[in-house]
Amino acid sequence: MYTQALNATDSQIQPVEDMSQAAAFQARIDAEERIEANDWMPETYRRTLARQISQHAHSEIVGMLPEGNWITRAPSLRRKAALLAKVQDECGHGLYLYAAAETLGISREQFFGQLLSGNAKYSSIFNYPATTWADIGAIGWLVDGAAIMNQIPLCRCSYGPYARAMIRVCKEESFHQRQGFEIMVTLSRGTGEQKAMAQDALNRWWWPCLMMFGPPDTVSEHSDASMAWKIKRFSNDELRQKFVDATVPQAQHLGLMLPDPDLRFDEASGHWLYGEIDWNEFKQVLAGNGPCNRDRLAARRKAHAEGAWVRDAAAAHALKQMRAAV
Repeated sequence: MYTQALNATDSQIQPVEDMSQAAAFQARIDAEERIEANDWMPETYRRTLARQISQHAHSEIVGMLPEGNWITRAPSLRRKAALLAKVQDECGHGLYLYAAAETLGISREQFFGQLLSGNAKYSSIFNYPATTWADIGAIGWLVDGAAIMNQIPLCRCSYGPYARAMIRVCKEESFHQRQGFEIMVTLSRGTGEQKAMAQDALNRWWWPCLMMFGPPDTVSEHSDASMAWKIKRFSNDELRQKFVDATVPQAQHLGLMLPDPDLRFDEASGHWLYGEIDWNEFKQVLAGNGPCNRDRLAARRKAHAEGAWVRDAAAAHALKQMRAAV
């Protein structure tokens, strides 16, 4: 998830709002009440949610591309069926999330237009290529594992439509993570070539997965407000540490080495300490200069154009039904 939208800069002018309404709103947040679509909310809260939920939805839709490319090349019918089901789930996640985002007063067409124009972001992780079957395992194990770490707290998000959508998303993502780990288990216990393929995939996906949690807390621009509003429950660095602590024992079980020479267990804190992340790479990918940025947007634009006749037909049918009902 894909919550990198919380680290984006909101350049719009902040509106002047009634202080008593704002205070009452914050009191509801502090009391752990859910905010619903028809409730009053600060405009900055609305914009933050619209940006985060829509970019989460974009990430689900774009995230179908690297895995969808392997459906016809999966090594067995069982693997093919499981991967097809996973890609279908991701499409459904996008649907749930666009529907939740629309409750904030912006249409799905507008959100999708922002994605296709390049004005909206999606998770940086999907701008990396899946070059081998082991990458599908690594994506499920690591990418979906990181997403779960981000998304489980969102089930307690203060905005009701988002929190409810996330309950089903998290259940399905947990299946995806287990599926990926099972692929990695099979490869790591296979031939020497298969284990080497699994290690290579881990080497390439580890650092981008750590970047998924967003920049360090010291430079994250919106975390304080989002945590005060209980959109976000944990900081970027807290979630990243939870992910590392959970993943190191899994890698040890697989017999694979995490590509970090500085990784070590700290007895005092009880955490696995990791090396320096290349934040320049992260910034370059976010700026559109990753290995697959252009390919991903080109694929979405092509699919959108080729699906125009379906949308037109659905709209014509809906209009016909509406007229018949009058």
